[in-house]
Amino acid sequence: MKKPTQKRILANLAAVGLSMVAFCAASPVRAQSVVETPNFRDQTLRITQPDLSARTRIRFLTAVDYPPFNFLDQRGRLTGFHVDLARAICEELNVTAICQIEARPFADLGAALESGEGDAVVAGLAISADNRARFAFTQPFFRYPARFMVRRGTDLTQPLQGGLAGVDVGVVTGSAHEAMLRSFFPKAKPVPFDTLANAQEALRAGRVKALFGDGVASSFWLGSEAAADCCEFAGGPYLSDRFLGEGLGIAVRGDDPQLASAFDYAIGRIVRDGRMSELLLRYFPISAF
Repeated sequence: MKKPTQKRILANLAAVGLSMVAFCAASPVRAQSVVETPNFRDQTLRITQPDLSARTRIRFLTAVDYPPFNFLDQRGRLTGFHVDLARAICEELNVTAICQIEARPFADLGAALESGEGDAVVAGLAISADNRARFAFTQPFFRYPARFMVRRGTDLTQPLQGGLAGVDVGVVTGSAHEAMLRSFFPKAKPVPFDTLANAQEALRAGRVKALFGDGVASSFWLGSEAAADCCEFAGGPYLSDRFLGEGLGIAVRGDDPQLASAFDYAIGRIVRDGRMSELLLRYFPISAF
């Protein structure tokens, strides 16, 4: 079972009822008492500072249909977590003057990178066996967590300790999260729904004890008007290469591993000095972790 596709996650976000504008508007959201920002980098790993002096241009390719990772703002400007991360990398490597960021349809990104129309793809290109045969990747800088959501005030501690035995848990039919729930919590009682919106409404109405799904989409639903402050995260986060994939990395051509190494060096420093946390909080005000 592969992790949810970009199309499915985007559809999930659309079901939450958020527009692209909402991601850049200063609308209030429920604040968490403690905001968790994950670190997927091994800070003990030492990467030599790269020498990029021979390069005259570094072209990042991204898309515009995957908010809050990449999208167009109210003025039609390219923005998002991926876009700001690329800019931060260029600043860290002191190559801002030769960096470019260009948007293309997601389906065209791999071919454009292979043909030399860009030097790197920062747009959620899956770190899969097939893509590893085509491209070199940085280490993952983000991973999709699975999370349980419950109605506010519900204590899931004891049920989780018992493996959720007999507990009604909503899931989307045929999703990676349904398969993950059945594997990780075989004692639970999955309640399948045909759409995420229907599963969310069932949780809000109390027809299921919990809902298990993508933490990123769920974090935006929790802060939306549709959720009406009904619910919160409980337990987790849960990560799985098998069900959810290896996470997000930056892809470069297979014959240019030096560039991937340079990006790894920059991302490591961005994580170390707290700028990665700032980016995550900017685009994910309710942490998925």
